[in-house]
Amino acid sequence: MSENAQTILTGVMLVLMIGTLALGRFSADIVMMGVLLVLLLAGILTPDEAIAGFANEGLITVAMLYVVAAAMKETGAMARITSVLLGRPRDERSAQVKLTLPVAAMSAFINNTPIVAMFLPTLDGVARRCRIAPSKLYMPLSFASILGGVCTLIGTSTNVIVAGLLSETPITSDGGPATVGNPALGFSMFSLAKVGLPIALFGLAYILIFGRKLLPDRANPIDQAESQGHGYHAALKVSPGCPIIGKTVEAANLRSLPGLFLARIERSDDSVIAVSPREIIEAEDVLVFVGKLDSVVELQQIKGLVPSTADAHEHEDETVNGNSYRPNLRIVEAVVSNNSSLVGLTIRQSGIRTRYGAVVVAVRRQGQQIPGKLGEIRLRPGDTLLLEAEPGFASRFGSSGDFYLVNERFTPASLRHERAWVALAILALLVTLITFGIMPPMTAAMLAAGLMIVTRCCTGPQARRGVDFSILAVIGASFGIGQAMQNTGLAHDISHFILETFQSMGPWALLACVYLLTSVFTACMTNNAAAVLMFPIAVGLAQEAGINPMPFVVAITVAASCEFSTPIGYQTNLMVMGPGGYKWLDYTRFGGPLTLLCGVLCVILAPLMFGGF
Repeated sequence: MSENAQTILTGVMLVLMIGTLALGRFSADIVMMGVLLVLLLAGILTPDEAIAGFANEGLITVAMLYVVAAAMKETGAMARITSVLLGRPRDERSAQVKLTLPVAAMSAFINNTPIVAMFLPTLDGVARRCRIAPSKLYMPLSFASILGGVCTLIGTSTNVIVAGLLSETPITSDGGPATVGNPALGFSMFSLAKVGLPIALFGLAYILIFGRKLLPDRANPIDQAESQGHGYHAALKVSPGCPIIGKTVEAANLRSLPGLFLARIERSDDSVIAVSPREIIEAEDVLVFVGKLDSVVELQQIKGLVPSTADAHEHEDETVNGNSYRPNLRIVEAVVSNNSSLVGLTIRQSGIRTRYGAVVVAVRRQGQQIPGKLGEIRLRPGDTLLLEAEPGFASRFGSSGDFYLVNERFTPASLRHERAWVALAILALLVTLITFGIMPPMTAAMLAAGLMIVTRCCTGPQARRGVDFSILAVIGASFGIGQAMQNTGLAHDISHFILETFQSMGPWALLACVYLLTSVFTACMTNNAAAVLMFPIAVGLAQEAGINPMPFVVAITVAASCEFSTPIGYQTNLMVMGPGGYKWLDYTRFGGPLTLLCGVLCVILAPLMFGGF
């Protein structure tokens, strides 16, 4: 195949890839791996070039940071931080302030996705307490996490990837190749803060000033649907040493979980039916809830809450400073069959503990209220049991005939609360090692991930599940596609076209064009892929123009993250779309001006902070 034919094929595949990703019918990893295969079969890439991205230091660093974030979640360290920082806001403005500021600060050091996932369950309760629509909080949550992420090297995976590309491309401030006496440019831990911090501050100010007028006023459609039917009937006992003992129901945040209602409190000498928010929680209380599955699972992960049907000794698997943790148990859903030997028996009579090695946490009877204590509920066909059981319950008892359907969740029965401070200390070590250049980012990230596992902040399986392999596949494939653009000269052709078109307007116009093109790519594909594909174009443009390439590198780094005008611009935007009840145009209306604001600030600040033209 001739060189021109290879260039044309690469360009056609790039256009088809962007178009397919923009339609959203296929996942990004499948599409980009397919494009990589075509380029490999066409001889545009060698096998070594095609797989080189999967051995890139930046990709390995991102994978290790996923493990660190998983450990922060499994220990409850992030939940502990969020509960302290979020506090108890009383109105819309204070709720947005207490939400966006800590989220932005945390996102500078922890991957955005788990932070947003950690805050999501609490926001509906905050909205109810402040008497505002949840849609006033979910989008600010996503946007704040994105703004915080552009401030440090490890704030987002995009920053790490671009830093890796920059370290492998030895260039100097005049666009020429680096020599022994003239070292290559690069990113340190807080290099991006020179541009990212002002952008984050102005962005947060925009959210707080204009959020009240531009954000829609909608309820959570998921919660609306849940409220029309009855959920699980759960009963959890407050064990001695539980941190909510002595607190009111409201202070313990037991009224803030979405789709969950505290029906009553059972005590040895009394039963509190109409539970007041000011009711004081006592040791050995049995809290009876009715609600949806995810909230029941989250409720059970509060330290010191155990199933009321379990004996005390069943939850002494691991105890540190009085804090119990059930390390080998999983949450299982099991539907009672018509022929089940459990039918007609109460939960206490059924002997589920001895027969199946499981403890009943909650029961759901579709469309019906379930009166009485959990242990006294008489089971019927079709009842769904929420169980604590050892791993492998589904394979052992799924075909026993007692259950129609067994769904074993990977969610652990409780979090590793006693190791929260260990996880925080390891995170602080990671930041210190990278900040002071003691170790390369990849080495520091691998050390932190290893320490998280060795200190049992997370298990090996939890660490593997915490890694988003689809994102890593996209990143790895992006490197190969970017290499094809360089091999065929397509990257140079695009750079030359931009230079010819906008050179007469000056370097600022060139920078603005690069930023805009990266934003468009980000809106059509993933942010990491956009950054990788734009990197050779941006650097080639600067080199051909003979100007400092660093402002262009910073521009693509910021533009690949700060795309707020579409829900597909960033993963966290999609995460909040359903719970917030948002439509596509809601992002355009509220996020469009923010995208423009970030672009203007970056184009102005990048040359000033990283060397003028």
